[in-house]
Amino acid sequence: MFTRLSIPTPFQIGPVNAYLAGRTLVDPGPGSEEAWTALLDGLEDHDLGPSDVEQVLITHPHPDHFGLAKRLRESGARIVASTAAADILGDFDDRLRYEQEYFSDFFDRNGMAATTAQTVTNLPEAYLSAAPSVETDLALDDGESVTVEGIELTAEFVQGHSAGETIFTFEYEGESMAVVGDHVLGDITPNPFLQPPTESGGKRPRMLPSFNRSLSNLRERDLDYIFPGHREEIDDPSERIGEILDSHEERTRNVRALVDDPTTAFGVMEGLFDDLPATEYFPGMSEAVGHLDVLEERGEVNRHEQGGVVVYEGVTK
Repeated sequence: MFTRLSIPTPFQIGPVNAYLAGRTLVDPGPGSEEAWTALLDGLEDHDLGPSDVEQVLITHPHPDHFGLAKRLRESGARIVASTAAADILGDFDDRLRYEQEYFSDFFDRNGMAATTAQTVTNLPEAYLSAAPSVETDLALDDGESVTVEGIELTAEFVQGHSAGETIFTFEYEGESMAVVGDHVLGDITPNPFLQPPTESGGKRPRMLPSFNRSLSNLRERDLDYIFPGHREEIDDPSERIGEILDSHEERTRNVRALVDDPTTAFGVMEGLFDDLPATEYFPGMSEAVGHLDVLEERGEVNRHEQGGVVVYEGVTK
């Protein structure tokens, strides 16, 4: 049903998969000239131009997935996303400022030098040009559907990789399929990116525990085929999801070994990754904090503040 178009990105992960079905496009790619040229070439291969695209579905509000949506909307396409993603897509600059404010303090309290934390949280500003804000024309609640080429795609809210993350499930030629964005990837373990509280002053969502539960639920669905946001498509989803969960569990065990003595999340990150460049500190801290959240939920570590710094320590059973 879907044809994959490979769209270049400026990010380490490489090209993003845009999916075309008739006049519907899923995750068009980042808002760069290079990506726009690649998308135009892909559309032309199917005798289409940007004004022929009638709707654009967004799986999650990361720049490499939604950046070209504004241009396509200006050409006449309607934008479809989850209700939570719609809020972020509508003012991506404001969302970034909120994340910068929150994580600058969060990283400082979790063992990162204040000046480094400021540098790390400022880095995403370089990609703002690839993520122009765009209005959502159809905001879907969990379980609502959108029609693509006469087939109903159901929007299902998932958690773990991004705020407002949505997968689109459907039946096609007797098989159960899903477009999943970065929730499941074929040869990469998706990162449980840290997210700030939904509202200022609220509780920080624990992303990796939620991610693990979401993946376990998806594995039980026994899907036949998955269209991921990067790399190759997946024809044995349950097996691949199991591999991702196993990878998460192995990393959790590694993190547990690092908290035999009291340490910070930044110390855990340094223990996991040698010589990590500052450009990778955000995903690195996401990994460290995510696995510490899992261990805390299991009662295997304690967390307390000491001199304004959050310290983790293993629990002896």
